[in-house]
This record gives sequence, structure tokens and C-alpha cells, in this order.
Amino acid sequence: MRLLVIDDDPDIRAFLKESFSAESFAVDTAADGADGSYMARVHEYDLVILDYVLPRKNGPQVLREIRAEGRKVPILVLSIQGEIDDKTDLLDLGADDYMTKPFSLKELLSRARALIRRPADIVPPLLKVGDLVLDTGRQRATRGDREIYLTRKEFALTEYLMRQAGNAISRGMLMEHVWNDSVDPFSNTIETHIRNIRRKIGDGSSEKLIHTVPGRGYKIESKNILLD
Repeated sequence: MRLLVIDDDPDIRAFLKESFSAESFAVDTAADGADGSYMARVHEYDLVILDYVLPRKNGPQVLREIRAEGRKVPILVLSIQGEIDDKTDLLDLGADDYMTKPFSLKELLSRARALIRRPADIVPPLLKVGDLVLDTGRQRATRGDREIYLTRKEFALTEYLMRQAGNAISRGMLMEHVWNDSVDPFSNTIETHIRNIRRKIGDGSSEKLIHTVPGRGYKIESKNILLD
């Protein structure tokens, strides 16, 4: 999952980047509203965390611009208590949720995952494809009775494929949703991670789950229907 943090406080930006990266998110940051608005409108994000008071363009302006472009990305606004006179106005502008500073990291992580799940409604925190199970809350992967160690990036890539199970996902979409702006788009990092994940989840298992779709990308699916 790819996240954008727009906040002019360098300590908050660093803290949120470190905290969400530890939860297998790819995190981009912006220090002002103008840069943040631009990034949110040209990249595909799964969530935007937006400060209310920002230099160059404030939070409400950024909200309006993102929604005016037709972007439906979930947006969670952070504000100091008292900055917002009427929180219904903020929601009317297009915010999906808000929290006041100082905030609980545990609650912020919980709300962030809830917002990411909300558009799909049918996507639970426990993802299953065949006998492969991904527990996104506990950051745990298992296949059958075997626990699988995945790096943070491998976990994030597997999670995104499983949320799109059965669909062919292009290399560009994987780059947009799993990596941040620092990655070289011409590197073979996606191919390397796919190869490592295949080895880990396929070790000792008879069914291949991750498939290459020539000219279209990758998909994860199982032909075996498992009954709980």
C-alpha cells in the first residue's frame, strides 16, 4: 500500500514515514500544500494523510483540488484542536476522516487501514488465496501449516496482489502502489521481489499461485477452492 503524508512539521513527517514503513507501507512525503496537492493528483495513492494548516496551500485547498480532479483516494486530515470550527465542513470538502493532534499512533494506523479497506467493503483484514493466508493486522503470512517470513516490501507486494486476486496487475501499477518515489522505475526490483516471493510461498507446495501474464504483468490466483 502506498501512502502520502502532507505535513510541514519535519518531525511528524519523519515519525509517520518510519511508523507506516514499519507496517509495510511505501511512504512519500510533502512539506507544503502545493507539492502535496500535485503529488496526490499525479500519483496513485491508497491513502493521503493531510495536515490542516500548511504553507503555500492549506489543507482545505488541497482537498478541493484533489477532489476536483476526480481522485477518490481516502484522505485523513490531521488538525490541532480548535483549528476546525465545524468538522462537517471538512467532511463536505471531501475528507474521509480526521484526527486531532496530538494523536495515538495505534489509532491512526487502525483508522488508516479501515479507510483503505472501505472502498472495497468486501476485503477483510485476513486475505486468502488458496491455502495462502495473509493477516494484514498481525503482518503474518502462512501457507497451510507453514509460516512464511516475508520482508516488509515482499509483504506489501503480496498484499497488493492478493487484494487484486485474479486480476492481472501491470508493472506500473505495482510500482505506483508498493514503492515510493525513490525507486528507479527502470530497475529490476519488481522482478527480483516476485522471484523471492514465489520461492518462499511455493517451497514445498504443489500449486503455483503467482502467475506471469505475458504483456500485462502478474496475478495471484488459485484453482483450488478451499472450504473453511
